[in-house]
Amino acid sequence: MTHTRYITKIDDIKEISEDDAEKLRQVEEMFPFRASEYYLSLIDWADINDPIRRIIFPEQDELDKWGELDPSTESSNTVLPGVQHKYGPTALLLVSEVCGGICRFCFRKRIFMDAESESEMIKNLPENIEYIKNHPEISNILMTGGDPLMLATSKLEPIIQQLREIEHVKIIRIGSKMPAYDPYRITGDPALLEMIEKYSTKDKRIYIMTQFNHPRELTEAAVEAIDLLTKAGAKPTNQTPILRGINDDPDVLGELLSKLAAIGVSPYYIFQCRPTTGNQHFSVPVEEAYRIIEQAKINCSGLAKRVKYVMSHKSGKIEIIATDNKYTYMKYHQAENKNNIGKLMVFNKNPDAKWLEDYGDPVSESMPDYQK
Repeated sequence: MTHTRYITKIDDIKEISEDDAEKLRQVEEMFPFRASEYYLSLIDWADINDPIRRIIFPEQDELDKWGELDPSTESSNTVLPGVQHKYGPTALLLVSEVCGGICRFCFRKRIFMDAESESEMIKNLPENIEYIKNHPEISNILMTGGDPLMLATSKLEPIIQQLREIEHVKIIRIGSKMPAYDPYRITGDPALLEMIEKYSTKDKRIYIMTQFNHPRELTEAAVEAIDLLTKAGAKPTNQTPILRGINDDPDVLGELLSKLAAIGVSPYYIFQCRPTTGNQHFSVPVEEAYRIIEQAKINCSGLAKRVKYVMSHKSGKIEIIATDNKYTYMKYHQAENKNNIGKLMVFNKNPDAKWLEDYGDPVSESMPDYQK
């Protein structure tokens, strides 16, 4: 397979009965459906709880009234259409409004629900590049969207070229689930690999921020795509939310972490599922998720254990570092207010808590010596 067809209507999936399709049309009207033919081929349609199915295929539970469309208030950090600048050294550059598939747990589903309002981010690219040029504190760029690898290489390369011409931008990150959703986008495009090789230099690397959520996504084709990206000089790194019914089993999560490390993909972040509209059935309580992650890591090598469990809260990136019989311990791994970086927070345990606000006020807070 060298070309993958994309499917955007449930009615076009022959494995789904008319009755089931009818039940899901209301979901599809609210939260659009999109998947690659390749990715749909990984589903065991006889299993209603198949994890690949849950990642990509609509469920009626998405209509539950829960959460917000912008739970991390990205809008408050949007300095220009298409640029978010929340943390000093890092800026997000949104370059695409399309993905190879729409994850049902996506925290930016608002982009797909109202793509017209988000299209300004693509048109605004010259101003966005100028903003980055004028902010020398920005040392790394995360290209995201949508999925940057949905752009043709001929459109992607000029963006990377312009970023490489900015002296203070040391690292370019490309956030992409295409190695999972459509690895043939990579294996079938020598120009993409040549571009990576050109701009991922020994002094300034390009990182590919993959999103493998389940070990079954690591097919032969996906591993080949990762291998080619690595040989071209890119540094692949993985992040995934912890998701009910997908990777909330220690054996499954441990297998994912171990396989990623084995193929040279560094496990980077496991995210707490954000309280996004339609995502309640994917969300695992924080303390349960912490236990699952720690159990998963028991039989992993140190390379796989480097992963951090974090919550992308509106106030910053909060690492969940421990729980005991009475308390849950967190610290600011990164913060909108840089004075909070490293702050330790201790909360009374709450087995039902799924987000920071569910804990109420901390029992205690303290700052590391270097921040005092």
